[in-house]
Amino acid sequence: MASTDKYFVIGIGGTGMRCLEAFTHMCAMGMFDSKEIDILTLDTDFTNGNKQRTETLIDTYNDIKRNPDGSDGNANNNSFFSAKLNKTEFVSNYSPKGKRSFEELTNLKSEGTLSDNKLLADLFLGEAVQGFNLEHGYRAQTHMGSYLMYHSFIEVAKKLSKGENLNDMENKFGKFLLNIHKAGAHAKIFVLGSIFGGTGASSIPVLPKALNDALKIYDSSFELHPEAKFGATLLTEYFEFKKPDESQKKEKKDGVIADSSFFTLNSQAALQFYESDPTVKRTYKKMYHIGWPIKVVDFSKDKKDTKTDTGGPTQKNPCHITEFLCACAAWDFFNSDSELDVKEASYLYKSVHENDGQLDFSFNDFIGKENGLFFARKFGGFIALMHLVLSKNKGADGDDGVKGLLGRISEATQSYTGLDSQFTQKLNGYFKSFGYTIESEKFLPGWLYQIKSTVSGNLIMDDGAFTRNIKELRKLEPGNLFPSKFEYDWPTSSILSSDTFSPFIKLLKDEETNPEPSQNVSTSSEKFIAHLYNAIKLSPKTQI
Repeated sequence: MASTDKYFVIGIGGTGMRCLEAFTHMCAMGMFDSKEIDILTLDTDFTNGNKQRTETLIDTYNDIKRNPDGSDGNANNNSFFSAKLNKTEFVSNYSPKGKRSFEELTNLKSEGTLSDNKLLADLFLGEAVQGFNLEHGYRAQTHMGSYLMYHSFIEVAKKLSKGENLNDMENKFGKFLLNIHKAGAHAKIFVLGSIFGGTGASSIPVLPKALNDALKIYDSSFELHPEAKFGATLLTEYFEFKKPDESQKKEKKDGVIADSSFFTLNSQAALQFYESDPTVKRTYKKMYHIGWPIKVVDFSKDKKDTKTDTGGPTQKNPCHITEFLCACAAWDFFNSDSELDVKEASYLYKSVHENDGQLDFSFNDFIGKENGLFFARKFGGFIALMHLVLSKNKGADGDDGVKGLLGRISEATQSYTGLDSQFTQKLNGYFKSFGYTIESEKFLPGWLYQIKSTVSGNLIMDDGAFTRNIKELRKLEPGNLFPSKFEYDWPTSSILSSDTFSPFIKLLKDEETNPEPSQNVSTSSEKFIAHLYNAIKLSPKTQI
């Protein structure tokens, strides 16, 4: 990995947003130490629930890292929340004030039914496809979606070149394009999305060309460097949803609807395309095929929807382990070097131990066996901190668990008494998004517990680390999360005690846990997080 590398992540569509959600949590775990990463969220559905949830998470992450003077935080090293994230949104304008269908965008209505353009469109697109509302995405019409997403980039590039009537989103997209241009041959661009649905499947094949052509239109001296490196996930079907009934199919606005019963066929066709298309093979360096070998998740289960949900704010689907694996693919790509100097794409996949439909995930299964202990330390350490905040200090129950943790830490050091409630509440809120919330004695799962629910077997930690029993959570020891065979438990306060919290607080007094210059932390909040990271890293009796 060259030190001059520049990193870009593009999350596309609802599935891509959930992959980006997992990626953000990996950044919080400290998996992307010292990196500054430009993130682009790409969708057609401005109000999509998964999009809003992920963007809110990134905003919270950045608030936690923000400097006291309001400026953006810096990239840190060997700590939690160590990557610097720069977020840019791009939404194709299919709003009520814009043009909402293919026929409106291309002016087919005004040209008449016998115009050359109309006759050509009829060869490729049915009447219903030409007329449906695009606000909720391309609805598995990938042939049309690729065309429209490409031209969305081009239209904004034309406005950027003129510098007139630009809104905030368009200005920020221009900066994103400029950063890719400036990165030159050092640009590493990773695309998160699925290939069995609409927006992601439509955008992944055309994205490198769309970015390059948009750059050239923006400024004739700009270009995507020929040695810029692209990677992408080829995520095949892993969920299903309510099948649209005949009455919904007949509606003019929502008559074209993705049918999850065709997702397997869509995946097969897409994989054949990616394996054989010369342009894709030439522009992408690594493509990660991630699939789900057992029963898919039903996103409609326990919902009382009368219609198939096509998008909008109600589309807040739960998270899945495959999305976490997609984020791990981004880690592999960013940490690849010589294997990216190839003329054609390499296609990768990874298998996991399976027994009678049960999948067991060890810490060697995510970013490679050679990085297994590194992953275990980051993943396990962040979950330990989560339980210190949410379980030990009741951050899940409505209390400010970070403030409670600070109160105990003051026994060891007075260095962080100046941290304000705005910071502690933001950090507490982030852990609730990551882990869980308790409302009126009801357990509400966050990201971690949602992905664990999709794994029928083991997920690295001891099953007790993922308990949903509220009484057990309140008694849970953050130093006893790994299965006993790994011997990574923290010391207890006495032979007869199970208390690992008090020895952890005592360890914070040890100079060895103080933040170091190599961690690149300067503000009190950065030093506080780094101090916790160091103590958690040194706590296990057998070092990870």
